[in-house]
Amino acid sequence: MRLRWNPIVRKDLQVTARSMRLSWGLFAYETVLTITFLLALAVIQQMSRGFYSGSNVYGYLIYLFPALSIAQVCIVALIVPVITASAISGEKERQTFDIMLTTCMSPFSIVSGKVMSAMLRILFFVAAGMPIMALAFVVGGLSWSYLLYFVLTIILLSLLSGSIGILCSAFCRRSITAVIISYVFYFVIYGLTFLPMLLRTFFSRNGYAGESMLLLLFNPIVFYEEFFMQLMAGESIFGGDGSHFTRSEVGFLTYHLAQGRVWMFLSAACIFLLAFLFLLAAAWKVNPMHSSSGRRRKER
Repeated sequence: MRLRWNPIVRKDLQVTARSMRLSWGLFAYETVLTITFLLALAVIQQMSRGFYSGSNVYGYLIYLFPALSIAQVCIVALIVPVITASAISGEKERQTFDIMLTTCMSPFSIVSGKVMSAMLRILFFVAAGMPIMALAFVVGGLSWSYLLYFVLTIILLSLLSGSIGILCSAFCRRSITAVIISYVFYFVIYGLTFLPMLLRTFFSRNGYAGESMLLLLFNPIVFYEEFFMQLMAGESIFGGDGSHFTRSEVGFLTYHLAQGRVWMFLSAACIFLLAFLFLLAAAWKVNPMHSSSGRRRKER
């Protein structure tokens, strides 16, 4: 059976492959990863000469993996909103948005195609950084399955970032406005998930956050912190064996969800659900029957 590609994904990949911006972007990406790798090695070398001179320095090479991973996560979190924030608004500026709506594609296929093309571009960068990442696994003695888990988390973060960007692009007419609003919206989501926990901790008598920490399931920062804790130390940041938190401090549900890797997988599902809701909202806005101009044409 022949695989049918989304026409938007196929067109965007063809345009991207013929552009020099992809080559320069890959060069900048590799440069950042190389600098991060060398800085991490320098820090490990200083640790071997300083307070940890009596320990085996090779045991600390395992921290090359989180260092390189965090660098890639930061790059993805900054790049994807820029790519998708100009996807729909750019069509409006070029006056090709109405032409795109006349195709046989549904509004959801349009917005999902824009996000998918951005995710594939990010996978190009991640694939290009595999040789440098492989050095962390060779010298650090990590399992290669961790690399697969990391790629899956990058795809999840790209989906969330892309859905935020495409949502702002659908509601804005200018690309620069969509980019600014997407970054503001991006960081507001990160902050609002911490707000109930901070308020509960501040106003409670015992200073415990309790079940208000469940909202952190939607926070990508907490998800990645839990991800690295599970892979590197085999324990959770909220509860379970080896944790500094008790059941009364984090709440009954949070404590039991933190047993094993339940919190990590549940947080991934919540982030995916949030991204899917953003895509639905963007598709609803793109639909001409729901826009103001579409309603005016319908009334006529």
